[in-house]
Amino acid sequence: MLKVGLTGGIGAGKSEVSRLLVECGAVLIDADRIAREVVAPGTPGLASVVEAFGEEILTADGTLDRPRLGSIVFADAAKLATLNSIVHPLVGARSRELEQAAAEDAVVVHDVPLLTENGLAPLYDVVIVVDASPETQLDRLVRRRGMTEEDARARMAAQATREQRREIADIVIDNDVPLEELERRVRDVWAELRRRSRASRPSPQE
Repeated sequence: MLKVGLTGGIGAGKSEVSRLLVECGAVLIDADRIAREVVAPGTPGLASVVEAFGEEILTADGTLDRPRLGSIVFADAAKLATLNSIVHPLVGARSRELEQAAAEDAVVVHDVPLLTENGLAPLYDVVIVVDASPETQLDRLVRRRGMTEEDARARMAAQATREQRREIADIVIDNDVPLEELERRVRDVWAELRRRSRASRPSPQE
């Protein structure tokens, strides 16, 4: 099994790359999706978050009010650390379960938005960084996601710098390109991942 960490700045196109890798045959483990699952209604994770932050972080139907919780934790580093101490171990445990369920010869891609910020690169055999210029990121966030320019710039500034992400990368996918070119680049990367996967397997005994 080849364990791949996939990351990139907001608006760089990481989700598109992960989708293309799945089309190629990768097993995708999406940290954001798991982070939502572990605090779904009825889970111990949600109970722990409510215990830490109070009932006011729930919506009327009992689900987590993400915008409200976000406004609380992103303004207070100690509260953010409390939330992370609840959610991160649950995400890690679920990610390991999914990884162990994958085939022995699988290429398992962990889509981890804050891989760089949380120093997680050593967990993976290969780290792929999806890279785009700040101008491209800003354009995508404003045009495609409907953010204000101010909000988009703030979200970008809260993440690791482009240089910090590139420093930990084994493979960089430049995504300042049209989709057709990105598809070609991802196919090339997939071929390299399969090569590395085969090379990492023990040789059959004579």
